Amino acid sequence: MKLAILADIHGNLPALEAVLAALEQIQPDYVVVNGDLINGAPFSVEVVDRICSLDWVVLRGNHEFYLLNLGTSRSIPGSEDPTRWGQLHWLAARMRPEQVAYLAMLPDERTLYLPGTQPIRITHGLPGRNKVGLHPAQSDEEIAAALGEVHEQTFVTAHTHVQMDRHVVSRPALTGELSAHPHGDMQMPVAPRAWHVINPGSVGLPLNQRPTAQFAVLEAAPKADAPGGWRVRHFDVAYDRRPVLDAFKTSGMLAAGGVFSTLFYWEVVTAAPEIIYFYRWAYERGMDPDRDGLEATFERYAVESGRRDFVRLHDPLCNGATG
Repeated sequence: MKLAILADIHGNLPALEAVLAALEQIQPDYVVVNGDLINGAPFSVEVVDRICSLDWVVLRGNHEFYLLNLGTSRSIPGSEDPTRWGQLHWLAARMRPEQVAYLAMLPDERTLYLPGTQPIRITHGLPGRNKVGLHPAQSDEEIAAALGEVHEQTFVTAHTHVQMDRHVVSRPALTGELSAHPHGDMQMPVAPRAWHVINPGSVGLPLNQRPTAQFAVLEAAPKADAPGGWRVRHFDVAYDRRPVLDAFKTSGMLAAGGVFSTLFYWEVVTAAPEIIYFYRWAYERGMDPDRDGLEATFERYAVESGRRDFVRLHDPLCNGATG
């Protein structure tokens, strides 16, 4: 049994098409898309249409909620601001009602009980928290604490745009009652718990410094050979990024989205967390872009940090590279 896991496509149709070509060779039994189909690159409408045409299992991510909540009491405070949220408004004006309805009816998580395999729990971030992910830099203790309510041994997440294949074991310490009161009521120690944590990476906006279309394939295996019952192989598929980068401008999204569309463009170029880099630079200098002026703060950052020149150096539309 082979299960392909895709996530974080973010409107990057050329990257999705490259993955589809790879899947033709792999021939998985099933395909799951673990959220964030839309928003980031300019082809969200086309990505939703393409996925709707396929017999895939699809889940919702936080970017679907940004769209679904816009203009409601659930919306992010300030999301009516066209300077900060211009790209989302641009997207909302282009999504067709039936596409929005499709996203509205997607589940937030699934548990798969495929015949002859161990269960797999899948959600975009963490259960009930689609804007919280797990990162390879976190300790086993931090990850175990976040997964306390996940009872399945194999857990598939996304959201951080970084591939991950991690076996986490939690060995609870003896309680204070047992360790400090030797004559108290004795209890059996809590058994260790273990999880196989998998992140397929991002199809459309990877943030691990590899500008490829990334996904994972899970293959069922005996638990004696693979804890949790699944082996994982991560894939990186090279693709021509020039069409999607060009569409940032020709579609009008770059003009409508301003700073944040520019940062998403930079992420397609560098495969680095450009939004985090920008805010971190500002905060370290006592600035808050959302308070002190987003555009002015970004212009200072782009020049003083040298990041704009760095991006141009690596931009396929500027340097003539094909990828």
